[in-house]
Amino acid sequence: MLDGNSRLNLATFVTTWMEPEAKQLMAETFDKNMIDKDEYPQTAELEKRCVNMLSRLYNAPEKGEACGCSTIGSSEAVMLGGMALKWKWRERMKAKGKPIDKPNLILGVDVQVCWEKFCRYWDVEPRFIPMESDRYIINAEEVIKRVDENTIGVATILGTTFTGQYEPIEEISKALDKLNAKTGWEVPIHVDGASGAFIAPFIQPDLKWDFRLKWVKSINVSGHKYGLVYPGVGWVIWRDWEELPKDLIFNVNYLGGEMPTFAINFSRPGNQIVAQYYNFLRLGKTGYRRIMKSLHETALYLSGEIAKLGPFKLLTDGSDIPVFAFKLKEETNFSVFDISEMVRDRGWLIPAYTLPANDEDIAVLRIVVKEGFSRDMADLLIGDLKRILKHFAEQPGNKPKKPGKRGKYRKHC
Repeated sequence: MLDGNSRLNLATFVTTWMEPEAKQLMAETFDKNMIDKDEYPQTAELEKRCVNMLSRLYNAPEKGEACGCSTIGSSEAVMLGGMALKWKWRERMKAKGKPIDKPNLILGVDVQVCWEKFCRYWDVEPRFIPMESDRYIINAEEVIKRVDENTIGVATILGTTFTGQYEPIEEISKALDKLNAKTGWEVPIHVDGASGAFIAPFIQPDLKWDFRLKWVKSINVSGHKYGLVYPGVGWVIWRDWEELPKDLIFNVNYLGGEMPTFAINFSRPGNQIVAQYYNFLRLGKTGYRRIMKSLHETALYLSGEIAKLGPFKLLTDGSDIPVFAFKLKEETNFSVFDISEMVRDRGWLIPAYTLPANDEDIAVLRIVVKEGFSRDMADLLIGDLKRILKHFAEQPGNKPKKPGKRGKYRKHC
């Protein structure tokens, strides 16, 4: 009871509403352990069907059974995708008789912290691309500057945490194609589609970011974000089985039958898999398209109304995923941290934070529009923001709040 209202949490990307039927179905399958495929073969079959559906959605080559698995979330999926990149790179280097002690990964400072964890846990040098002025994502030019023969891959993001933007994955793939052809390297791409991989296929179908691009080898996506399932479930999909090194597949027989497994986590609930399959059947492509289109329209409406309030400048408007960030146009007697604190009085949670290198001096607010956030709720939020701005207009002597531990987002070295 002392927690906040999750429906008013505009900070989280995680699903905060599902249909009552889905809740009931999840409650009835709490006892299923996803790892025990011999005991729960039908739950395992649902996982397999979900992997096949996602593989087709992302245009993987049709070479028999799709390659992928469910995970606790995108963090585990990122670890699996990153490990496959490192193992494949190591195979290539060994075949050439070259050392394998200095792997590196190209990524932007806009990545989720799980990528930093991967690099630290698996001893990979992270080569971060900083932000520059009004460029808040990576681009092909900056990627190519940092690639060498020890690069295990490039981590790209389809919908960044900081601003909600898509990174130019097709542009990066084309640049890598030229570089790989020139050098004989085989530097691949992993797409972190935690949010965008459940959005782009439905409302931006012509955008090329998936397995239609030659160098995209693996994709992760969060079922518990725009997959519309309560936490926690994620997915990792490989282009084909050739991209998943055999060393990462283990066989166990102590659960009653011979069973291959390549997820990091072992025991985990199967009810999120059931819920994901429920959504796939219940909504289909038409349903997902309708929901994502509605969220997209709501985000554009809300960002437009916030821009009209006067003191705010949009960094993004929700044109990619339904997420946008905005800052203050100029110094005033309040800061974005004041706004974040005051909307809490009305139950809203809107995060305020500073951007990473080299834009640490830019402080922003970010809003995530999810299913369950209606146009009426958007209007209520605008009304609350107007009242807050009126309050500060009547308090000219107010000193703007500075970023503290809560306001300060991650900072990369």
